[in-house]
Amino acid sequence: MRNGRTLGEPTMAAEFQVSGHNAAAPFTLKLHRGDGMTLLAMDWKVGKPPQDFVGFAIEYKEPNGDRFYALKNRLGFRAASGQVNPNILSTMLSPIQKFRWVHFPRNAELLGEFIYRVKPVFMNDNDELSYGEEQEAAVELRRETYPELLNVTFTRGFVSSQAFVDRYASYGPISKLLPAKAADGLNFIPTHPKAIEALKWMGFEAFNAILEVLDKALADNNAKVRVVAYDLSEPEIVSRLEKLGDRLKIIIDDSQDHGEPGSGETQAAAHLSDSAGTANVKRQHMSNLQHNKIIVVDGPRGQMVVCGSTNFSWRGFFVQSNNAVILQGASAVEPFLAAFEDYWSQTSPTFRETASANWSNLGLPGIRARVTFSPHGPSNALLKTIADDIETNTTSSLFFSLAFLYQTPGVILNAIKKVSHRDEIFVYGISDRKVGGLDLQKPDGNVSPVFPAALTKNVPKPFSAEPTGGGGIRMHHKFVVIDFDKPTARVYLGSYNFSSPADIKNGENLLLFRDRRIAVSYVVEALRIIDHYHFRVKQQKTKARKELVLKKPPRSKREKAWWVEDYTKVRKIRDRELFA
Repeated sequence: MRNGRTLGEPTMAAEFQVSGHNAAAPFTLKLHRGDGMTLLAMDWKVGKPPQDFVGFAIEYKEPNGDRFYALKNRLGFRAASGQVNPNILSTMLSPIQKFRWVHFPRNAELLGEFIYRVKPVFMNDNDELSYGEEQEAAVELRRETYPELLNVTFTRGFVSSQAFVDRYASYGPISKLLPAKAADGLNFIPTHPKAIEALKWMGFEAFNAILEVLDKALADNNAKVRVVAYDLSEPEIVSRLEKLGDRLKIIIDDSQDHGEPGSGETQAAAHLSDSAGTANVKRQHMSNLQHNKIIVVDGPRGQMVVCGSTNFSWRGFFVQSNNAVILQGASAVEPFLAAFEDYWSQTSPTFRETASANWSNLGLPGIRARVTFSPHGPSNALLKTIADDIETNTTSSLFFSLAFLYQTPGVILNAIKKVSHRDEIFVYGISDRKVGGLDLQKPDGNVSPVFPAALTKNVPKPFSAEPTGGGGIRMHHKFVVIDFDKPTARVYLGSYNFSSPADIKNGENLLLFRDRRIAVSYVVEALRIIDHYHFRVKQQKTKARKELVLKKPPRSKREKAWWVEDYTKVRKIRDRELFA
């Protein structure tokens, strides 16, 4: 038995958070299900850990597997010789000195339970390691968040990954993987020797899931496809849209440089006018932008929707951190089809008076979900309502990834600032800048800039410089997660930038999910991204560049154990307790 059920028995859908139950272990273990990843959170049960505690050893076993594999740690202990093993080390020998860790299983889409086994590791005065009583817990990751109803998917956002450097950087520069300009996208052919593998890895689940939706539409000869696209310059997407012929009807943004004769969007419009017919291709920018990224498939074999923040471009899939939500079913498709028809036939002043500009229920069984489309008018504008929800109703935690937040004064920024000053609420977020990098909202309430140079300069060993992926936005998510650990958990997400133009000028989609499984998935994604940049903030503020190593137990009164701050700093205490 484990967690009250027989081994091998299917995990119930509600078990997106699973705990270990070994009473003899001195620590707790809690697994949080992410999409394609697992957040492990640990905490000492009674008081503080002993001084000789040096971290956690973590192993996992795949569904139906016959062995455990140890997770790896880049950091190691310094030997008496002063050297550190340069190889990536097993956490059995180089334990994780953190109370939470995000793990990407190699085969996260496998059906069944992933079993995690965690042990506390101790070190004596002779630098010999020993291991305490373990905790074990199992969680199903499965491909779809809610099978046959809803799937949250993410791109990898490779600029946040040392793994990209390890896997692909030595084989050639970024210029061999990605086009230099969006306008070159439809004709660009990667020459990187690992291009197929690298792009699949970089696009993560989102790219494959969107292609699968289009492939299903192609296989259903009676399916009609409706698309609204802001960026449209990725050849695998456009080639599939071409194959649909006149079953496709598409709206493509023509704002600013998108409307130029040589832009990727203008090129795509020409291709699709040839295949679908000129009458089925419309260029549009509402009052400012047509910023939606929507694919709707309506056919007898399946009804599906793609929405979220992911643009149909090279940067959207392979550089930026993005999310795409795949919805299934007639009730979910209906409001998106209606919105498409309203965009097609209405101008910005008249669209805001349509039903599409109000909230519509998605009708997903067991999932409280609504969608609305911009532009809104004075009577149905939402920005102030969302700000009020953040400021007034947040009771536990707030996580966000919002472009340009700290560059654009307004009600959302004001609400986040007010919540950040409340000690009982854990706030963690990130925002892309229009120029010069990122802004990181740390749990202590301070906002720190992160510059691309922090990824390429002053990188301490054993870490490597990371490519920036060229100019432009890197953090393209648009989501806010409120109280993920409460029954009132909710997520706002979509193409909507949480700004006044997004609310009253642009064509946008905004979804609201009141669902803890979905909220946890977005929080795990937020943590894995924000933690990376938080680490970079620390490095760019450290003048002395030295090799990073694991801390040994204190050997003098002046030395402190690695975990001391987690038990003395208010925000770190809150962090540790919130997840474990």
